[in-house]
Amino acid sequence: MSTREEFHANEATGRKGLGFRRTRRAQSLIAAALLAGTALGGYALIERSPARAGEVAAAPAPAAASQALPDFSDLASRVKPAVVSITTRLEARETDDEGPAPGPFPIPGGMKAHPHLIEARGSGFIISPDGVIVTNNHVVHEAKSVMVTLSDGSELPAKVIGRDQRTDLAVLRVTADHSLPYVKLGDSGAVKPGQWVIAMGNPFGLGGSVTAGIVSAKGRDIGEGPYDNFIQVDAPINQGNSGGPLFSQDGTVIGVNTAILSPSGGSVGIGFAIPSNLVKTVVADIETTGHVTRGYLGVAAQPVAPALRAALALPTGEGAAKGALVANVEPHSPAAQAGIAPGDVITAVDGKTLADPRDLARAIAALKPGAEARIALIRNGAPMSETVTIAAQPDEQTADRGAASGAETPRVGLALQPISPELRDQLDLPAGSKGAVVAAVEPGSPAEAAGIEPGDVVIGVGAKTVDGPEAAVSAIRSSAHEHHAVALRILRNGNAAFVAIDLDKSKEG
Repeated sequence: MSTREEFHANEATGRKGLGFRRTRRAQSLIAAALLAGTALGGYALIERSPARAGEVAAAPAPAAASQALPDFSDLASRVKPAVVSITTRLEARETDDEGPAPGPFPIPGGMKAHPHLIEARGSGFIISPDGVIVTNNHVVHEAKSVMVTLSDGSELPAKVIGRDQRTDLAVLRVTADHSLPYVKLGDSGAVKPGQWVIAMGNPFGLGGSVTAGIVSAKGRDIGEGPYDNFIQVDAPINQGNSGGPLFSQDGTVIGVNTAILSPSGGSVGIGFAIPSNLVKTVVADIETTGHVTRGYLGVAAQPVAPALRAALALPTGEGAAKGALVANVEPHSPAAQAGIAPGDVITAVDGKTLADPRDLARAIAALKPGAEARIALIRNGAPMSETVTIAAQPDEQTADRGAASGAETPRVGLALQPISPELRDQLDLPAGSKGAVVAAVEPGSPAEAAGIEPGDVVIGVGAKTVDGPEAAVSAIRSSAHEHHAVALRILRNGNAAFVAIDLDKSKEG
């Protein structure tokens, strides 16, 4: 957990960008962006030209308008050979009404039984004849082993090339004695609401399932992270469909199925897929280096609320720039070096206008370290621009190699800042007070669930006293890794108290 990544000193929004979990208390209806991991033992508990060798041929043109409903049988038969089922073996832990126990099963005599493994099932699809497979990160996260079942029933062990937690994507590779059938990633930017699509995968362990529907909307933000830009579909998607492909009628993959909105855990006609254009970028990075490299600006931003426009002397009326309001600038960051300051409203990056902080986060993340970006902004009511040299996100831990690589940093959901003289007066703190002020709390995060509020002053972590944000970040990181829980000692309204943050709560939905 880096200072920038976990504590909002980045280009993500004030509402996001603090740290993200795939399931949240405030989003309990999102039946898990972790659809696959709950399909245990088969049942849920809780891109034309001629094709190259092995490439799945494109389907015929869409059915004529006179046809009441399109027939997807030909399309399904063409792409099915490239769709796979994924079985992962996970370490099982004792469970009770309170959730997973913290350790192995206890047995008489003070001995401990060896933890046994259970199976979870998901979906994926082959994108090259040499066996490169795309799936969701949460399908293979923490897996002890991964097995891929092809459409003909044959099984192949898979190696995790790399994973990216922020976009929930993972890339696997299998080795076969022959070229494998594969599909191409299409152009999700050309997708329009109302278009017919089909989803394929392994729902509830039922491999090779096909469902159809239409694109309901684009650009959906479901609170899963700073790069949310999901395609919403009404094709039935269920647990075990995670990582499976969403096909357009030309036979290309336009999305990776990853989440559903449901009160029951089953499909109610609201599913979400990661756009293929984002998938292309992430997969290319992972195939090349094993991880994803993202640009870093070093600002914490929030939406420009209507009530703030007048106070910040911002243009109003139809066509007025929206953008992202800079709430905080990380010291020594590219933004700080370029002179960007709190109160600035960033309206465009390299000429691309921004509607909100999510647009800013995606625009900066897409830039490569070392690139120069032209940042358009409004300061004190006057438009201006700054040239910024983009850096690499420090301590980037959203992608890593292998299923058994180092443990990922649990996310807390706090934005911290130093105690400035102004804040000391505003919060009525004693002279010489040390600690870190909570600038923002991520909605749905473990910190929010624990009752942490903006304005709280973190003065200690466990028994350790902290004198500023950096010390607080270091102590919280250590506690999060070791205990998956953090005991914050905070000062609120002059009163000191401990607040426990359970980092496993966000996993339980």
